Amino acid sequence: MDRLHRKTLAIILLLLLSLPSLQAQQEQGIALSGSIQSDVLVPQKDEAIGAPDYSEWALTNTFAELHLQSRYVDAGARFEYLQHPLPGFESDYAGWGVPHVYVKGRMGKATLTLGDYYEQFGSGFILRTYEERSLGIDNALRGGHLVWKPTDKLTLKALTGRQRHYWDHNDAWLTGFDGQYDVVLSGNADRPLYLTLGASYVNKHESDEDIMVDNTHRLNLPENTHAVDARIRLQQGAVSVLAEYAYKTQDPHVGNGYIYRNGYVAMLSASYSRKGASLLLQAKRADNMMFRSQRKYDKASNASMVNHLPAFTLDHTYALPALYPYATQYDGEWAFQAEGSYQFKRRTALGGRYGTTVKLNVSHIHSPQKEEKLLHGLTMGSDGYTSKFFSWGGTTYYQDIDVQIEKKLSPDLKLNLMYMNQFYNMGVVEGGTGGMVHSDIVVGEGKYRISPKLTLRGEAQYLFTADDEGDWAFGLLELSALPHWMLTVSDQYNVGLTHEHYYQASVTFNTGAHRLQAGYGRTRAGYNCSGGVCRYVPATRGFTFSYNYNF
Repeated sequence: MDRLHRKTLAIILLLLLSLPSLQAQQEQGIALSGSIQSDVLVPQKDEAIGAPDYSEWALTNTFAELHLQSRYVDAGARFEYLQHPLPGFESDYAGWGVPHVYVKGRMGKATLTLGDYYEQFGSGFILRTYEERSLGIDNALRGGHLVWKPTDKLTLKALTGRQRHYWDHNDAWLTGFDGQYDVVLSGNADRPLYLTLGASYVNKHESDEDIMVDNTHRLNLPENTHAVDARIRLQQGAVSVLAEYAYKTQDPHVGNGYIYRNGYVAMLSASYSRKGASLLLQAKRADNMMFRSQRKYDKASNASMVNHLPAFTLDHTYALPALYPYATQYDGEWAFQAEGSYQFKRRTALGGRYGTTVKLNVSHIHSPQKEEKLLHGLTMGSDGYTSKFFSWGGTTYYQDIDVQIEKKLSPDLKLNLMYMNQFYNMGVVEGGTGGMVHSDIVVGEGKYRISPKLTLRGEAQYLFTADDEGDWAFGLLELSALPHWMLTVSDQYNVGLTHEHYYQASVTFNTGAHRLQAGYGRTRAGYNCSGGVCRYVPATRGFTFSYNYNF
C-alpha cells in the first residue's frame, strides 16, 4: 500500500473513531455536518449508439465530506473514491484518497484558513477556484487564505497556494490580494445609493521549461504572470450597474499556441428588478484570457484553470434546448445578452384569472477581428495577432433567442411554453470541422396536481434542423407521490439521421436527509455544460444508481 493510501486510511479511521465524542460535544458548541454522494453506472455495450464495453462491471464517482464547526475553529475533510470514474472524465481523474483537508480559525475580525480552500475575486476574471462534480472540476488551492474585515465597509483578502490537479498539485504558486469597499453614498432611507469598489491582483510563478521552437531555438518563458482586476458597482432601488476590467501579462501556453500577447476582459452589466418585472443587459469583450496554473493543457481540458469567464447564455434545463450548449471562447469573443421577464397581473386581458409570466432571452456571441502578427513566419513565440477592442469579425459563435410563457390555468394545472431559435457554430465551440447548426425548438410542459400528494408532470419537445443529425423529439412523464416517491420515464429520439431512441426510466425515493435513485436507459453522446464550461460525455447504456445524504 502506497504512502497516499496509508495516510487516507489513517484520516478516515481517525474521523470514524472521533464521531461518538464529537456528537456528544455538539450541545457544548461543536457542530458536526457532512454529506455523502455516490453515483454509479453498471454499463452495457451498445454498438448502435457507440457505447463501449468497459472492463469494470461498475463505474462510480463517490464523495464523503465531514465538517466540524465551533466558535473559533472549523475543520473538515473530503474523501473521494474515483478509481473507476463515470464515462467522460479525464484519465487523470481516476484515483482515491482524501485530497481536501482544511483548518479554519477565527479571531476578532480575521479568518485564517490553512489547507485546501476555494475563492473568487470579483466576477472570477482572474481568480475563481471552485468544485463542480458534474464537470469533473476541483481546482482548489492548497496553502493559506486570510480574510480581514477591519470595518463593516472594507474586506481584505490575501492568499497563496498551489492548485489541485486531480491527485496532485501543480508546481506553480499562485499568490493573490483582493480588496472590496462598500459604502452608502446617499442618506435617503427610502432609496439609498450603494457604491462597491473592488480591486484584485494575482501572480502565477511557474518555472521556465524547455519548449523548443525548432531543433536549435527554445522559448524564453516568463516565470511570473501578473493579472489585475478592477470593478465598480452602483445600486439604487431596483437598478444596478456593474463595470469590470481585468488584464493579464504575457502567459504563453499550449492553449494559446505559446504566443506572448497580453490578455484582457471587459464587462458592462446593468439590471433592473422589482416584483413582477426584471431586465438584464450585459456585454463582454475578452481577448487571450485563458489562465492556467500549468502550461501544458489545451483548450479541451478543464484542469488547472485559474479564472472563469461567464458565457452570457442561459443554462437550459430542458433536454433539447440544452442539446447544443455554448462553451466560452477564452482566446477572444464579443458576447451580448439581454434577459427580461414580466408578469401580467391577475384579472387583466393578458394575465387572465391567475396571471401570466413572459420571459425573453437574447444571447449573441461573435468573433473579434484579428490580424496575424508572426515572428519569422511562426505563431509560436510571437504576439500571435493584433485585435482592436471594438473590432468585429465575420463569424458568429452562438446565438439564441427564446421566449417562455408560464401560465396557471387552474388551481391544479400549470403550463409552460417555450420557443427557441438557435445558431451553434459546432466547428468553433467543439473544435474540428463541424459547421453552423441552425435550429428551431418548441417545448411544452404541463404540471397537474391530481391530489395534495400526487402530481403528474409532462414534457413534449421538438427540435427542427436541417444540420448535423437533423430533427430530434423528446417526451417525458414524471409522477411525484409526496413525500417519498417519484417515477420518471423519458425518450429522446433522433428523427433526422440515426433513428435511435435514448430512453430512460428511473425511480427516486426520499426520506429525511436521504435520497436514493435507481434507473436504466441510454444516454446520447454530447456535452454537459454549466456557465460556459463543458465536459464531453460519451454515449452510455446501463443501470444507474445514485445516493445522497446530508447531515
